[in-house]
Amino acid sequence: MKSLRTSVPDRGKPLFSEESFHYVSSQHTNQPLSTYKGRWFCRYGYGLSFESASYGDKGQDFAAVHIQGDVCTFVLCDGVSMSYHGDFAARYLGEALCAWMNETKDWSSSLLYQFLMSLTIPASRELSNYAGSQNANIPMMLQEVLETKKKLGSQSMYICGKIKLGSGKKGSRLQLAWQGDSRIRLFRSGKEMDLSFDKMRRTSERWSTAEGPIGGSPHVYEETFPLGEDLVLRLYTDGMGELDPIGIHLPNEEIQVLMDAPHTGGLEDDAAFIELNWKS
Repeated sequence: MKSLRTSVPDRGKPLFSEESFHYVSSQHTNQPLSTYKGRWFCRYGYGLSFESASYGDKGQDFAAVHIQGDVCTFVLCDGVSMSYHGDFAARYLGEALCAWMNETKDWSSSLLYQFLMSLTIPASRELSNYAGSQNANIPMMLQEVLETKKKLGSQSMYICGKIKLGSGKKGSRLQLAWQGDSRIRLFRSGKEMDLSFDKMRRTSERWSTAEGPIGGSPHVYEETFPLGEDLVLRLYTDGMGELDPIGIHLPNEEIQVLMDAPHTGGLEDDAAFIELNWKS
């Protein structure tokens, strides 16, 4: 796992415009819940499913957080295990969305749709090289299964977002886009907002190297918050589904227990977790 820088000012101390923090998950190992404290408060972690850990397979989730001064961008991807090398789609799409968020100000669903379509040709080319290296030592029977999946392409669900802190009389601005069933939960001044994210969370939606967006167009949410509000954005893949009924306060050790899943003998699915806390 790759992560992160450690020179971090304590919360409440003078702010530094050069503040930066970068986290990119690994798909090879577990990453215990970790915390970054600066102008932003960020918790993040990654867990392999019991099956992935047992067989030495890569995780099919991907997560990244990049903080540079007043701006935080983040992405959470959940590779589709029944597709062709879902781990590839999660990583490729996650990295592509990070670059897209840095380059665009227009978060319209149509523009993002066009961008996701434009990825299919270079992604398919890179997938072909990736599959060649991964499939060489796979038993013939499994290779036949993979050939069937190949028609679907490599697929992943995703959430990406950008937060810009407020200045002067302007509060912070949040932009989100997503397709799939990963969780989006937003808490405003200690209370979870009912934004109907669940109604727009569909397992049939995803991105494919073969077809681009599947199941519809990207969902987009944008909001500007008044100065002084405390905000918490919690994102996680379905491997952390036991978090669903839990409210805003959740100590680190309890999140880690869910990521370890000792009471079930291990995670049923890979799990990626990001939580961002900031003052508008």
